[in-house]
Amino acid sequence: MSKKIILPKDIDKLEKLSVKEEVLISGTLYTARDQAHKRIVKKLKKGEELPFNIQKNCIFYAGPSPKNPKTGAVAIGPTTSYRMDNYTPYLLSKGLRCVIGKGKRSEKVIRSFKKNKSTYLITVGGIAAYLSSKIINIEKFDFRDLGPEAVYKIEVKDFPSIVAVDSCGNDIYKMGG
Repeated sequence: MSKKIILPKDIDKLEKLSVKEEVLISGTLYTARDQAHKRIVKKLKKGEELPFNIQKNCIFYAGPSPKNPKTGAVAIGPTTSYRMDNYTPYLLSKGLRCVIGKGKRSEKVIRSFKKNKSTYLITVGGIAAYLSSKIINIEKFDFRDLGPEAVYKIEVKDFPSIVAVDSCGNDIYKMGG
């Protein structure tokens, strides 16, 4: 049975989840890919504030496709997480509690999840149309010049994911899926 998590209200509940648990996320997520991560880290290192509280939020590694003008639909799927491995330990050290993507993470990142009591969730790639059906609202939020790689604020309902690395550093990919 899937655990229901409402973000940001239930952010602390993520720390209690274990590898392989199924999770249905509702609430607010922020999307960010490579270029947005680079800018977020740069801002934080300069002491600049972000337009959202990184300590109480979850970043979904995704870049939505443009809205269909006729239906308003947008496709959104996870991007390969290891592409953010250079930025993740720093963001976790600044209080980021959860990320969602797909695929394995480096040993350095897994140690950082454990050290910072943070969680890595995965969702299935190749089902962008289905995942987009879980989006209630989407708005371009920051770094608008990056197009699909901009930071988007999305409201989701029952967004499916699985705990891939828990806050104890257990890794689903080392446990045989």
